Amino acid sequence: MEINSTTKKLLFNTIRVDTVLEDGSEGSGTAFIVSHKHLNSTYVFIVTNRHLVENVQRGGLVFTQKQNGQPVFGKRFQLNIDDFTHAWYMHPDPDIDLALIPLRPLEQAANNQGVELYYHTIDSRLAPDASTLLSLDVLEEVFFIGYPSGVWDQVNLMPIFRRGTTATPIALEFEGRKEFLIDAAVFPGSSGSPVFVNQTDPLKMGRHTNKKLLFAGIVTAVFFREEANHLIPVPVPANNHGIVMGSEMIDLGLVIKAQVIVDLINIYISKWLD
Repeated sequence: MEINSTTKKLLFNTIRVDTVLEDGSEGSGTAFIVSHKHLNSTYVFIVTNRHLVENVQRGGLVFTQKQNGQPVFGKRFQLNIDDFTHAWYMHPDPDIDLALIPLRPLEQAANNQGVELYYHTIDSRLAPDASTLLSLDVLEEVFFIGYPSGVWDQVNLMPIFRRGTTATPIALEFEGRKEFLIDAAVFPGSSGSPVFVNQTDPLKMGRHTNKKLLFAGIVTAVFFREEANHLIPVPVPANNHGIVMGSEMIDLGLVIKAQVIVDLINIYISKWLD
C-alpha cells in the first residue's frame, strides 16, 4: 500500500501504548505524535493522557519499522521505557489529563539498536485558532484513531479509525473547561486518541467536496450511566478492569481541545529547551 494520502499517513501517527499496572493487570491505550515549530526549530513529541501513564509498573510503545523510507507492514518494534511513569512530563495542572515525552531521544535509542521508526506527525498548526473554532458548525463530522478495547490489526500493526460527530459546539468550553463532547463509540483503549474534524471548505466547493482537516483534540473520558438519570464522565480506562458491570457507556466522549496540547508543548519547551 502506497502512503499517498493524509488519512493513510495518520495510520502511522498513532502509537499503541502497552502497560502493566502496579496491580499486575495489563492495559493498552493510544498515543500520537505532534510536531511543533518554535522559533527556528521544530520539536516532536509523543502525546497521551496522564491517566494512561500514571501508576504504571512497565510500559512500552509499539512502532512500525522503516526500510528504504517506507513502512514495513507488520514489522514491529516495541520501545520499552524504564521508569515509565516518570519518563513523561505531566501537565502542571493535575486536573488536565495530558502527558508528553520528546520523541527524539526515543528514536535515537531505536537507531542505536539498528532500527528506523516509520511515523508521520500532526503539525500543531492544524489546531484551530479562536476564529476557526467560531466558524465551525454545532454539528461537525469527526474521526479519531486508536485501539478501542485493545483491538487492532496486530499482523499489520494498524490502528482503528472511528467516526462520529460533535455533540457540543467546539467553540464553547464544555462545563467551563477547554473541552467538548463527541457523539461516538469510545471504549477502553481509545484513551489518548487524536480527534480530527473534517471541515468542508466553502471556497473550494465543486464536483468533489473538499475537506479541510483540523486537529481538534484528544479523547480523555467517556460518559457512563451508573443509575437512572445519573451520568458521570470517567477517564477512558486502559482495560475493562474496575468497570462496574451495571454501568452503561452512552457513546459520549469527552475531548480536550488541541490548543491545550499546544500550550503544554510550549510550557515544556520554555521549561526544558529554551
